[in-house]
Amino acid sequence: MPEQFPPIEPYASGWLDVGSGHEVYWESCGAPDGKPALFLHGGPGSGCSPGQRRFFDPSLYRAVLFDQRGSGRSRPLASEPDADLGANTTAHLIADIEMLRERLGVDRWTILGLSWGTTLGLAYAQAHPHRVTAMVLGFVTTTSRREVQWITEDVGRIFPREWEQFASAVPGHLRQRRLVDAYAALLADPDPAVRDRAAIAWCAWEDAHVSLTPGHTPDRRYQDPPFRLRFARLVTHYWRHAAFLEENQLIRDAASLNGIPGVLIHGRYDVSGPLVTAWDLSRRWTTSRLHILDDAGHGGGNDFMPLVLGALREFAAL
Repeated sequence: MPEQFPPIEPYASGWLDVGSGHEVYWESCGAPDGKPALFLHGGPGSGCSPGQRRFFDPSLYRAVLFDQRGSGRSRPLASEPDADLGANTTAHLIADIEMLRERLGVDRWTILGLSWGTTLGLAYAQAHPHRVTAMVLGFVTTTSRREVQWITEDVGRIFPREWEQFASAVPGHLRQRRLVDAYAALLADPDPAVRDRAAIAWCAWEDAHVSLTPGHTPDRRYQDPPFRLRFARLVTHYWRHAAFLEENQLIRDAASLNGIPGVLIHGRYDVSGPLVTAWDLSRRWTTSRLHILDDAGHGGGNDFMPLVLGALREFAAL
């Protein structure tokens, strides 16, 4: 099985006006008459990349990728000085997916989501289970308050030096707040220098807590000031509101997915999003199966790509 399919260009693309001043960029790749699939990127705020088209066999799938509000090629970007995040919530993103599905004439589709994309994929599938054929979810998160507390505060016990640098970058007048709230305030500060310092510190912490992945190298995207600002703004926005979901909602309601086949792929060394989330989800979503990667953290691993490609090949036959 190939590591990924060869590079491919979209056969169609455009911007969809989803209201509230937002236009989301979308593209379709592969076979126009193939099995519909949707890719949900991570972050929040990472946007899609050409390499993510290569998860899908172009002879089998009609793969749709889109940049979520405020990210990638969507408009306006969260890095713009006057960007308003008020119309950027999980409910808005779910509505965007449905609008895109209707625009493209898709009845049901297979979902591939990674990291934050698993949170969004689960929320979408629980809201619209009759629109989902199957799901492949890698590096599973539900963005619960418990998970946010872990990734911004508690995991500092594993990276004490890096966490001290992360926490000490918050000025004194904000230190009574939760770190995620303090950073959200700094990233919205009128002073661009304050915003950029906060984005640099936030992204340094992001690189630290994913660094247990074997072969990890720092994310070069964080060297780009506009990218790191919109990434940090969107991550803190969604994390501080626990994805705008009820606490434990996605695990609590996982049984609503029973009947939808799913594959969950998670690294044992993933200290950013501990394995227990994927485990609890798999126990309630009985038509899913969990693969634990013994050589992976939050990303990578020798078996990750074969498992994703194998699951998508399996689900193409449904």
